Amino acid sequence: MREFRGAAFIDSMETANATLVHYVLDTRASRFTVQAFATGLLSAMGHNPTLGVSNFAGAVDFNAEELRAAGFRLTMQAGSLSVQDDISDKDRNEIERLTKEQILEVAKYPQIVYDAPDVTVTQLEGSLYKAALDGSLSCHGVTRRQPVSARIAMFGEMLRASGELTLRQSDYQIKPFSFGGGTLKLKDELKVAFEMVSRKQG
Repeated sequence: MREFRGAAFIDSMETANATLVHYVLDTRASRFTVQAFATGLLSAMGHNPTLGVSNFAGAVDFNAEELRAAGFRLTMQAGSLSVQDDISDKDRNEIERLTKEQILEVAKYPQIVYDAPDVTVTQLEGSLYKAALDGSLSCHGVTRRQPVSARIAMFGEMLRASGELTLRQSDYQIKPFSFGGGTLKLKDELKVAFEMVSRKQG
């Protein structure tokens, strides 16, 4: 393994970083959803609530030719979660209130952060790539290692990344959700799906 010392090491790092292109998340063209799964009485009715995140920001450094990426960081405001299902306003408001006040405790833990300094990129074909992110997720006061796989398509100066993963609420000390006197209870597992559009800066 080749090693650098002093000015030579600094020059080498600056050259490597200079080849990476900075992309910033376009929040208007991106989406994040969290789907929960009902258990008990409503599970047979297929009542699986889906929540969307509307307030988030992120960026990544990427070089398609060299198959290199680094420094992906995503910050979401927990209080921006909203119910996406077609339900009554009363139920929607109550589910959102319980989620923010009692489940996520957003006043105490306002942000959800995913940080992946290490990203491995593999070219699939043409402008399609696969990225493996070895990062950590901080949520509800708990930080845990969370690998994520994403499929990336490059269109000129735009990147589109998509994928999904499963999380357990208990891993982040989140209490099981119960609504309507127990008529709606949710399983521990959540499915997170994302489609991120990032645009070249500079």
